[in-house]
Amino acid sequence: MRKNFLKVLAMMLVLISFDLNAQQKKDIHLKDIWANGIFFPEMANGVNPLNDGELYLVDNDTALNVFSYRKGKFVRTLLHRSALLRDGNDEPISFNNYTLSSDEKKILLLTETESIYRHSTKSNYYVYDLAKETLKPLSENGKQSLADFSPDGSMIAFVRDNNIFIKNLTNQKETQITSDGKFNEIINGMADWVYEEEFSFTKAFFWSPDSKKIAFYRFDESDVKEFQLAYYQGLYPEWYKYKYPKAGESNSVIEIKIYDLASNTILNVPLGEDNDIYIPRIKWTSSGDWLCIQKMNRLQNQLELILANTSNGNTTPLYKETNTYYIDITDNLFFLPDNQYFVITSEKNGFNHIYLYSMSGVELKQLTNGNWDVTEVYGIDNQNKLIFFQSAELSPIDRHIYSVDFDGKAKKLTSLEGYNSADFSSKFDYFIGTNTTANTPHVIQVFQKDGKLLRTIIDNNAFKARMSEFRLSKLEFFTITDPSITLPDGKQVALNAWRILPDDFDPTKKYPVLIYVYGGPGSQTVTNSWGWSNYFWFQMLAQKGMIVISVDNRGTGARGELFKKMTYRELGKYETEDLITSARYLSKLDYVDSSRIGVFGWSYGGYMSTLAITKGADEFSAAIAVAPVTSWRYYDNIYTERFMQKPQDNASGYDDNSPINHVNKLKGKYLLVHGSADDNVHYQNSMELVNALVRANKQFELMIYPNRNHGIYGGTTRLHLYTLMTDFLEQNLIEK
Repeated sequence: MRKNFLKVLAMMLVLISFDLNAQQKKDIHLKDIWANGIFFPEMANGVNPLNDGELYLVDNDTALNVFSYRKGKFVRTLLHRSALLRDGNDEPISFNNYTLSSDEKKILLLTETESIYRHSTKSNYYVYDLAKETLKPLSENGKQSLADFSPDGSMIAFVRDNNIFIKNLTNQKETQITSDGKFNEIINGMADWVYEEEFSFTKAFFWSPDSKKIAFYRFDESDVKEFQLAYYQGLYPEWYKYKYPKAGESNSVIEIKIYDLASNTILNVPLGEDNDIYIPRIKWTSSGDWLCIQKMNRLQNQLELILANTSNGNTTPLYKETNTYYIDITDNLFFLPDNQYFVITSEKNGFNHIYLYSMSGVELKQLTNGNWDVTEVYGIDNQNKLIFFQSAELSPIDRHIYSVDFDGKAKKLTSLEGYNSADFSSKFDYFIGTNTTANTPHVIQVFQKDGKLLRTIIDNNAFKARMSEFRLSKLEFFTITDPSITLPDGKQVALNAWRILPDDFDPTKKYPVLIYVYGGPGSQTVTNSWGWSNYFWFQMLAQKGMIVISVDNRGTGARGELFKKMTYRELGKYETEDLITSARYLSKLDYVDSSRIGVFGWSYGGYMSTLAITKGADEFSAAIAVAPVTSWRYYDNIYTERFMQKPQDNASGYDDNSPINHVNKLKGKYLLVHGSADDNVHYQNSMELVNALVRANKQFELMIYPNRNHGIYGGTTRLHLYTLMTDFLEQNLIEK
């Protein structure tokens, strides 16, 4: 009896000690996340490798400083910010980004930057001559976009008012090389809205390696339909019109042109009779005589690489690939200096891998192989014939860095578990590796190219100590299995997931659950990587007594082509089924209150959370949708048709999984949030959903943020939004 009493007493003392320790921890508050900024780890900003391969440049707020990769020592200051004085002005300019010329004698500085769309900007650029210590504006004729040094460092090309200009840095002469640019009609050298958003580039002009030519895109968007945004900031709203091609609608007509500086002439490259195509990339080969053009059909299931002779425009086929579903576009195309070979990635064997080809278009070797995806190619050490890449070989939730030679012999270069990325030196002798896990912030280190650790630049120990002051629970990974979760070949698969339990979790209690979802094609929310601001919001919800979970449904990335592309022509169908299956799985757990399961998502995730609360109304009692797509008919054509084909050819695919057509099923609590100036997922999506909800006499909550775009930020906006969402969850899940 006494022995048992002592055991019980010991356990009570442990619990009391644990409770006291927990009480000493601080609660997380929304102001800590969105106002006070205390949850931002230390990062290495503005890092750029220098030409000699031994040194790199870092922007540390007061200066651009040079450091040694090998020794880690400070070498010299390249530029003091205090030296950036304009004529007749005692205050130095403040720049937000910079580019170093290839000869490292001049620096291009971006100031007074304004956003155009989500990624494109215009700025006042300045050129600083390091030897002469002089600062000069790039142009005094209006703000510029995408300014870029020529490879020889003697010129800078840029875009203004949809036209391309060249500034000669020797004689300071500014030359306009196109003149037909016009807003909402013709764009030269800069991507239109949909290319910027979906093919992920804004700069649409490229210097030849010998600085003698510029290849550029010309977009004719005259026949693309306009979309209007209202800005509420005066007595009457201001209206902004721009070209936005929705699913099934006309695109810009694309031309590829080559400007010859010596002759001052422009050559038009023939692309064929069909102009309903995409040119997702152009890239110079190692010679200024040949330009490689990537050409895709409208359905994006056929990719051709074409070589264009820059003297006469004649084209030669180099590579062709077709796919049952679609082909993802990446930057994983590299031409070797001898112009005899090129390297490319493809999913043609079911997983994304690296291939070596001759310049005659013959496949020489598949360099990586296995049931895993190469997720990024960093570049090639041409001298040693080594390709450096990132992959999900060990696990879909982790990333590691590897090298592979031209014989296919690979070597793993990173050892820290979690998510690893790399920035290589100019000669690929070193790389700066960044490692995070789901529970630890950035560790930034310098490695030799063989993976040998040289030193740690940033360990974030101070930030980790600050984190330890708060009530944080460990984010844990698990899997969800169910007979219904299969691939088209019949193979059953498990879904990767993570969870955050309350720090005082008691398995004898019943807890509400919030499922965080994105779910779009090729995306992932379940990775062993640092989660930034949402991580701390989820931790805050956990400290309030909620379990937070995320699941990567079928259609997400890093698990091969079949897993990713099985949602083809039916976006939303399998993703929603997996959400419902996940909710049912959770409902069976002893510590989950099945009557209090909610879902939250943004953008594609908002689409998913809206489907969950409608098609999955029996499993979910509350949902938050921020900036959701509500019908793929309203979204842009490059993204949508890649996965859905045209609505004219797949009407049921568009309509069967539009939440607009399922509002009558809504039973739980629903919060809908949108920015009125969202140029990406238009406010129209939410308005059409509201119409349907009203027609069905379904009650819901709505918040519109005037003049905010897809990110819904600025000033106190994020604090307001997350307060709104927290209050909604407290009222409808936590305190229900």
